[in-house]
Amino acid sequence: MKVKGAISVAALVAMTALLSSCNGNGGEAKLVRLQGAGASFPAPLYLKWFKTYGAGHPNVQVDYQSIGSGGGVKSFIDHTVDFAASDAAMKPEDIAKVDGGVQLLPMTAGSIVLAYNLDGVPALKLSRAAYSGIFLGHVKKWDDPLIAHDNPGVKLPSLPINVIVRADSSGTTFVFTKHLSAISPEFEKTVGNNNMPAWPVGTRSKGNEGVTASLKTTPGSIGYVEYGYAHSQGLATVALQNKSGAFIVPTIASATAALATVQLPADMIVWVPDPEAADAYPIVTFTWMLMYKKQPDPAKLAALKGILDYGLTDGQKESEALGYLPLPAAIAAQVKAAADSL
Repeated sequence: MKVKGAISVAALVAMTALLSSCNGNGGEAKLVRLQGAGASFPAPLYLKWFKTYGAGHPNVQVDYQSIGSGGGVKSFIDHTVDFAASDAAMKPEDIAKVDGGVQLLPMTAGSIVLAYNLDGVPALKLSRAAYSGIFLGHVKKWDDPLIAHDNPGVKLPSLPINVIVRADSSGTTFVFTKHLSAISPEFEKTVGNNNMPAWPVGTRSKGNEGVTASLKTTPGSIGYVEYGYAHSQGLATVALQNKSGAFIVPTIASATAALATVQLPADMIVWVPDPEAADAYPIVTFTWMLMYKKQPDPAKLAALKGILDYGLTDGQKESEALGYLPLPAAIAAQVKAAADSL
């Protein structure tokens, strides 16, 4: 799968030639258009779901705009979309702004990786002190002793580290800064956990798509992106030191280990900022679809429920190929029950 620029092209899955097909009542099938917006983190998977679902339901047309979690939440509050997506879930004060209530549904999970562009260095380890120091602006060169210490035998160039961060209000940034705040008291105090922090260092790019593109074209760069983007574009990724001190390569297995013991609470919002498991990759998260508890249009409600049902069942089988984590069966069942209650 290729990620080309911002994913702004709609997942337009209705087939005009089939719109005249008859429904069970002998009339023409009614075209249902759904508008969604939000997180870029899960966008490749969601677009795959919408395309596959639409192939079997040609009267359902989904347009999902990958504009970042912050933009998705704003659109959801403003009622300019039928659903939204966010890696940062929603704050209680934002939920309170939505008449009729909000249902948050964790639909998939994944890891956030540090990808880099450093010629001649195919593998790299970074300690917690090293990678938090990079994003604090303290570790400025690739041959810094903090990096060299954990990479014996690796010829690290004496080049500036070009840090790339998100320019938009981002759930990926929220999750990444939540992790950095958990491992670094200095980061927590000076930068903190935020969708759009005041980074002390870095060139800004929009979306996971933009950061990925910048990493590919900027020698000496490092940035944070969702695992699937790095994997699909062939970017080198860092083995990060986890809580138990092990350096863990980002894989489906190491991310799954981080979420293995998670229990989903009633509000379906749960964070794992610094996983305990010895074999866990340290930066993982669920990502949520945002639904109105009261959808006034019956046709749209039926279409949304159909898509959610697909995503939580057969759609989960498409997760790993795109770099995402299938939900554990118990969590998928809990989310499906919430979706059915809409």
